[in-house]
Amino acid sequence: MTGYQVRVAGGEADLEACFAVRKQVFVVEQRVPEEIEYDAYDAGALHVLAVGAEGPLGTGRLLYGPEALARTGGEDIGSLGRLAVTAAARGLGVGAALVRAIEEAARERGLSAVDLHAQTHALGFYERLGYVAYGPEFPDAGIPHRAMRRALAQSTVAGYPERSN
Repeated sequence: MTGYQVRVAGGEADLEACFAVRKQVFVVEQRVPEEIEYDAYDAGALHVLAVGAEGPLGTGRLLYGPEALARTGGEDIGSLGRLAVTAAARGLGVGAALVRAIEEAARERGLSAVDLHAQTHALGFYERLGYVAYGPEFPDAGIPHRAMRRALAQSTVAGYPERSN
């Protein structure tokens, strides 16, 4: 597999690609019931998509504003979710690139932090990206999860955001 591009999903074809990756990873591989994989938040969420020559490789979404409030406790905190990378693309940095793209979109919207609900087996992945777990373990779709948060550095120099690793 060669290079890939990560972009904000635009248009129906990109959204269909995002949903196809989610179906493969969550519904087929992890046996999440399809009726709970897709929800009312999808329509207003910002979706990101990783694409290579082979096709879609990964996706994730950002909820922000009132849609994120129930999950995060603050309208200035985004909610990263539905992060999925195809089996063929795992280990290539696609997941980290998707997370960073979602964080950049959150910064552009003036958000101060990003929350997520991580499957417990993925805690180390998110910790390496600067996320800190808080609260007890809880089940989501029958899979153990933990809440995590990362504060975002806001842009300070000529429109270029600071990166905190």
